[in-house]
Amino acid sequence: MDRLLDRVLLPVASQADAEATAAAIDGYDIGETVAVHVVEKAGGAPDKASVQQREEAAIEVFRVLREALDRPIETEIRYGTDVAEAIFEAAHEIGASSIVVTPRGGSRWIRLLTGDVALSLVTETDLPVVVLPDVDREGDTEEVVDDE
Repeated sequence: MDRLLDRVLLPVASQADAEATAAAIDGYDIGETVAVHVVEKAGGAPDKASVQQREEAAIEVFRVLREALDRPIETEIRYGTDVAEAIFEAAHEIGASSIVVTPRGGSRWIRLLTGDVALSLVTETDLPVVVLPDVDREGDTEEVVDDE
């Protein structure tokens, strides 16, 4: 196994994201996996949902991911006003060899308004970020050619 994938941090945002992420990493030789869900805090403004509701949602996200991967994974719930920063902190604290992500949908307009966590993940980190091809919800993938 390549050291890049020895101990990966796998950010997951929702149940659909957990399913898509599990499908994307299927077939890759990934070592220890730590999934992280960040509960975004409003930073002085009222939160959209209670902490308890968000923690329950995170637990469900982890359940979906575990079932889809069918192997042991560690899980962590993090809290912060900056999702990317919380992911970076988690990656360093667990000794991740890389952060593994799959592309998430959303229009450019939505990303402009809400901030693009994916862009921050690949441009503001000192750790390798592995972006796996997105697997479409019907199970089809784009063909990846391996020239080895």
